[in-house]
Amino acid sequence: MRYVPTIHMVSKANKIQIVIILSFLLITCGCFSHDKYTYESIRQEYAKVICDDAFSTKVSKTGQYTCALQEPVSLNDAIQIALANNPDNKIAVARIKQAEAMIKKANADFFPFLGFYTQYSQGDAPSGYLFKKIDQRLLPANTDFNSPGWYENYETGIKAGINIFNGGRDILNKKIAETDFSISQIDGQSVENSLVASVIHTYYNALAAKEYIKITRDSVSTVKSQLRLMNVRFRAGGVLKSDILSLEVRLAQAREDVLLSENRLKTTLAAFAGILGVSPEAEIRVKKIESREIPLPNEYIAGVAYALENRSEVNKIKEQVIQSRIALDLSRAEYLPRVDLQSKYYVDDPEMAYNDSRDNWTAAVIFNWDIFTGFSTKAEEEKAKAGLEEMLAADLKTRLSVKLDVKNAYLKLAEAKARLDVAERSVAMAEESFKLVRKQYEGGAATITRYFEAELAFNRAKTRTTAAYYDREKALADIGRAVGYWGKVDKITP
Repeated sequence: MRYVPTIHMVSKANKIQIVIILSFLLITCGCFSHDKYTYESIRQEYAKVICDDAFSTKVSKTGQYTCALQEPVSLNDAIQIALANNPDNKIAVARIKQAEAMIKKANADFFPFLGFYTQYSQGDAPSGYLFKKIDQRLLPANTDFNSPGWYENYETGIKAGINIFNGGRDILNKKIAETDFSISQIDGQSVENSLVASVIHTYYNALAAKEYIKITRDSVSTVKSQLRLMNVRFRAGGVLKSDILSLEVRLAQAREDVLLSENRLKTTLAAFAGILGVSPEAEIRVKKIESREIPLPNEYIAGVAYALENRSEVNKIKEQVIQSRIALDLSRAEYLPRVDLQSKYYVDDPEMAYNDSRDNWTAAVIFNWDIFTGFSTKAEEEKAKAGLEEMLAADLKTRLSVKLDVKNAYLKLAEAKARLDVAERSVAMAEESFKLVRKQYEGGAATITRYFEAELAFNRAKTRTTAAYYDREKALADIGRAVGYWGKVDKITP
């Protein structure tokens, strides 16, 4: 006799149950398809978000950067391509979006919630039978409260509620979310600051490598020209065979220098491609640019003042100090009670034959106050207080670190300027010396060894001058990074 009600229940509601179950299964199978969660399908779905091993270039009509590198890039082009494609920058942008979403989530706590539900239940528990039959307004007369029998019920309704007071937790959580957003923006500026400096460094390294190739090729041309002249003189009996062999060895060395310089350029461009967020196989051609003035502080004291206002690391730690203070207040808010208003409107029926004459509603104000929590709230407060002290110490450490970074950047700039001044003077002297020795050698007044020494000294002087010039430009870019300039401005304009 105990199984008869179950058979009766299935016969009355089987169609509705079958439809609900099948619909749920179809929706579930569609949402959790294995094909949807493969690496390849995800990459294909979000192909427009990430340039997969891509090349990048500027689209003239829109001014945006896409995944195809076709033309020689200027420094400004390179910076814009890196900002558009570099994975680190994309990660920073994605984190900013996440933090922005968390602010919206925190704001949701200030709004009421509203929900719709439908539930099915059955059983023979006396309490369940009585409550459901009463809510159905179908309680039979002369019901045996100790053994009322089996019941089934469909309930459909709307639930709503709103928090009236929770000790300021929602406000504090929103403030924390806002500081998280500020921190993520500052992290993005920090990534841009370092990224732009890296682009400039690598760009100048590529230009320097091109200059080295030109210097070594000029050396090859010079030695080849001299070798042709000496061959003529050798056939006339004017020079020794050993001089010819020495020149041939020097020519081989010069050609080796060309290969090494070309390989250095290829290596630099491969690293450059990684910074730009494109494939190492990309054929990147860089344009020669002239030195340009960057509006940076001229001395260390002004540079430190600028850095303490604009450097991302300093601004980030400021936000973290603020956030730690908010977290301390949030931990103390756990001492306060919570008051909520909740309401529900619903209808019940054993066969879903709802009738508005048998509807129900409830409303309640709920007061909750944790009087004793085993000192866990006190422990959270102490943890938050220690976290604030940690951030204050980190603030001091960050400021000292930034000052040292700025100091080193200005010292390196002064060193680079001095080295460039010496190099420019020495290259002129080395050129004149080489011309003189070459005439002397051609006239028989200087040995081949002296000729090689002068030629090598001239090439090295040109190499040092090129290196010193680009070191100065990179030192200027490094000052921009040290003071936070590259994360605060519109970078370099064409």
